[in-house]
Amino acid sequence: MKLQNHEILKKLQSKVPHSPSQWADYTNFSEKVKNIVNYFISNETIEKEHIIQILSLNKHDKDREELFKVANLIRKEYTGDYINIKGVIEFSNYCKKNCYYCGLRAKNPIIQRYRMTPDEIIEVANQAAILGLDTIILQSGEDDKYTDDDLIYLIKEIRKKTSLPVSLSIGERSFSSYRKFRKAGAVRVLLKHETINKKIFKNIHPEKSYDNRIELLRYMNTLGYVTGSGNIIGLPGQTLEDIAEDILFMRNENLRMIGMGPFIPTENTPLKDHPRGSGELTLNAYCATRFCIPKAQIPTTTALGTISPDLQYQGFYAGCNVIMVNITPEVYRKNYNIYDNKIKVEFYETYEKIKQLGFSPSKITQKRMEEKKNASNIRL
Repeated sequence: MKLQNHEILKKLQSKVPHSPSQWADYTNFSEKVKNIVNYFISNETIEKEHIIQILSLNKHDKDREELFKVANLIRKEYTGDYINIKGVIEFSNYCKKNCYYCGLRAKNPIIQRYRMTPDEIIEVANQAAILGLDTIILQSGEDDKYTDDDLIYLIKEIRKKTSLPVSLSIGERSFSSYRKFRKAGAVRVLLKHETINKKIFKNIHPEKSYDNRIELLRYMNTLGYVTGSGNIIGLPGQTLEDIAEDILFMRNENLRMIGMGPFIPTENTPLKDHPRGSGELTLNAYCATRFCIPKAQIPTTTALGTISPDLQYQGFYAGCNVIMVNITPEVYRKNYNIYDNKIKVEFYETYEKIKQLGFSPSKITQKRMEEKKNASNIRL
């Protein structure tokens, strides 16, 4: 038998002792909030109408504040009361495609191109393991200069030397390529669908097939990857219904990592004059996604932090449980210009900020930092 709604909220509260003092009583919720919470309690998800209601909330709306608090409790109950810090190595900014929003597009003549060597990539991964990061994300444009064999070598070496899970964010490759990478030891893969609206997808991806991208996502799920996807918020012609459909698509396809960020205009791209996506709407989308896909890994994204670092950290209050830190060497990092004015998300600063806000980094990260601190004390 299901518990009464207010009892379930109390059960969620009890997971984190400090939360009751910050919690508004269930009986004070508006009918809108009660309806959304009740539906979630009964179904462990929400539907399109609820998602649109959350997406529509104003920054200063009391309902938004309450729903964010519930989303945060859902995060703690379903994914654990800690924030995962993942390390991104941007190993190549070459790309053969020409997506209209992306600064890495092949037709951008201004960007200074680079490729990291395998030895450089492996060394950076080793340093990430020492810091206690819990995943190595290998990210690049669609760069065929790195062959399947090159990537297989990197996956195996990083796994052997660090024991960390390897996640791939390298765009579209063949089905057989992703099968090889999985066999080599890659555990996670991120391939953003960007938008589930076919018309918008076609308008911003002149050289990509919508159907192929969706089929590739589905295929990777069958291979046993922890598969992730995501969308861009603020694309030309996009509506709240489109964003709701994005979230439902990711739920229905059993995608387990959800990367959502606002559109950031970039020089030397066809969309350079399109308005920036809304940071507040992105936070609403995080909240709606936590209600819709309660077990998902949801990063608060660098794109949101590019609008404002404070907005990125607010993502934790909206239900996010992951943040990506950039561990690419500075000599390369400055040229990984997916969008303009991309912020630097540094490990130590992020670790301290998470603790300062009252959240907990993952246990392995805390352990490594304590070991590092003790080693420093011994040397002194």
